[in-house]
Amino acid sequence: MPLRPLLMVVRPDQVGEAPPTTAAILTPRRSRIASHLLGKEPAMKPATQYDNARTLVLTGASRGIGHATVKKFSAGGWRVITVSRQPFSVLCPWPGGDKNHVQIDLAKPDDVGRGIEDIRERLGGGRLDALVNNAAISPKNEAGRRLGAIDTQFDLWQRVFNVNFFAPVALARGLMTELAEARGCVVNVTSIAGSRVHPFAGSAYATSKAALAALTREMAHDFGPRGIRVNAIAPGEIDTAILSPGTEQIVEEQIPMRRLGTPDEVADVIHFLCEKGASYVSGAEIQINGGQHV
Repeated sequence: MPLRPLLMVVRPDQVGEAPPTTAAILTPRRSRIASHLLGKEPAMKPATQYDNARTLVLTGASRGIGHATVKKFSAGGWRVITVSRQPFSVLCPWPGGDKNHVQIDLAKPDDVGRGIEDIRERLGGGRLDALVNNAAISPKNEAGRRLGAIDTQFDLWQRVFNVNFFAPVALARGLMTELAEARGCVVNVTSIAGSRVHPFAGSAYATSKAALAALTREMAHDFGPRGIRVNAIAPGEIDTAILSPGTEQIVEEQIPMRRLGTPDEVADVIHFLCEKGASYVSGAEIQINGGQHV
């Protein structure tokens, strides 16, 4: 269909002025048609790698459960922002990891506050689909044995709680706006040691995990009205670098399935809790221990 000529009317007070540009006299629809006929397409905002990707923030990603979790989510197309006290390691095999790593000492509350602002800056005012609080410390004595309630120094007890308990709630509160924007979720990694005396996990570690389990319920109640789900997973004996000598005896005597769990099995449950299939699950603590808790 031929284009009709455009008539331009000039008012008397416009005589001598430069005529209006084509863009000024064309409607948006006609402008698009003209651009097409001239072989020019309108400028578009350049796409970034993460425009359509969901985003996960994960603490403690360098080994074991955290390592397996990053690989699981990355394979599913998620952008993963990792948090660790150490710089990003070249041994971590996921793409873009060095650009999505935030170095935070979770034992230091001031550094946690700084790190939250760093994470928010990387999110660029966007949404956060999931926060997984996986980082934890479980100190031992010089002989490599558990530290009990009698021999754990109070400064060490405070350090354990800073990492295992206070950092998770600080991160969730600091990133609450971004989580609410996505109607996202939080997964806290507790432990079987939080519900029974464990021969290897010390008192500070065990009580911090028990507190984190209680915190999960409280957070589910308080964050729920904002559309944020909060759950926990409680791993038992998982085949990671922190296993202690004597684990084989626990496997034979206490675990009905008679084997260790794998980091991938734990990562699968974390992934499920962050997906649509768990959209009405909140306030739960899922045991991942081969029946050890029964």
